[in-house]
This record gives sequence, structure tokens and C-alpha cells, in this order.
Amino acid sequence: MNPVEYAHESYAVSRRVRVLSEHFARVIPPNGSLLDVGCGDGHLTARLAQMRPDLKIRGTDVMVRSETAIEVRPFDGVTLPEPDRSVDTVLLVDVLHHAQDPEALLEESARVARHHLVIKDHRLKGLLASQTLRFMDRIGNARFDVALPHHYWTEDQWRIAFERLHLSVESMTRTVGLYPTPLSWFFDRDLHFIARLGFSRS
Repeated sequence: MNPVEYAHESYAVSRRVRVLSEHFARVIPPNGSLLDVGCGDGHLTARLAQMRPDLKIRGTDVMVRSETAIEVRPFDGVTLPEPDRSVDTVLLVDVLHHAQDPEALLEESARVARHHLVIKDHRLKGLLASQTLRFMDRIGNARFDVALPHHYWTEDQWRIAFERLHLSVESMTRTVGLYPTPLSWFFDRDLHFIARLGFSRS
């Protein structure tokens, strides 16, 4: 682990878990089941479970780690091991831009979700956005052998994908606050969002 990765692991990761779990605790509806797709070590959703004991939480990941903070089942990155509409909320935290086919995984997540998708991901917007996102991805994920295809979408690409899958935006947060000042000037900007999506199914 190089010095930049060490600083990221020792400070940024703990802040990320705290900040994101607080966001999710506010937007995820009560008294339901939740599947965290691409959950990693599960620390984020474990903290969410402490804050929201009304939720029944489990995770799934392509690479199941030897130690996880929640129950994690493996999946192949394409097909989720869950029946149609079997969980109330599917959570995707910085997962879709790692997928080889982000729209296919989004569609698969929509298949599994009964009521909502909650997505935290990136938007390709602003000066040097792609370079900044690639740098953040490399620091946070390369040492874990996470795939880095860099599939970052513009706001229009997100909108088109949501419309194709009949997903409606119920809430949208564009000020996530993952980084303190002055790091926020470089790494927050307009690059992150959290959206809760509902369905307009026939």
C-alpha cells in the first residue's frame, strides 16, 4: 500500500462509511429488505443496519472477501442470485461504473427490486472529470483487484437508462459531501450523486 492509498484507507474510507450510511438511512423506506449489490467488506451496510434496525440487510459481490461485516453471497457480475421482485430495495454504491455492462446490471437490479433502487455513483461532468474519477477509482480499488473499466456516464446517459427501464427519480442528492475542504474542491464537485428510484410498472 503506497502512502496515498494508506491515507485514503485510514481517513477517507471511514468518512465515506459515515457519510453514505447517513444519507442512505434518510432515503431508504422503513421496514423492508435490502440487497447491497457489490457490497465489498460490508462495513457500509453494517453501519446502516445499526442505524436502521428495521431493515433486513444482506449483500452480494463478485469477489466475496474472507471477512465481511454482513452476510454476502457470490454472484457472477451479470445475474443476481435472487428471484424477481424479491427484495424491497436494491442498493448499488459505486458499482455500476465497474460493471462490464452497466445498463445490464442496472436492469438486473431492477428485476430483483420490489419497490426501489438506491444508487450512489458518479456523473461525468466538468473540467477533468474523467481524469479525476479514474484517479479516485485507482486509489480506492486497484489494490483489491477490482475491475476498472471506467464506465462513467453523463447526466443524459443516466436519464436515458432510467427512462428505458421505467425508473422514476423520487429523490436526488447532488451534494454528497464525501470529502472535507479543500479536498472537496477537487474530488466532490458535481461528480457524485445519490438517487432513490421507483418504478412505473404495468
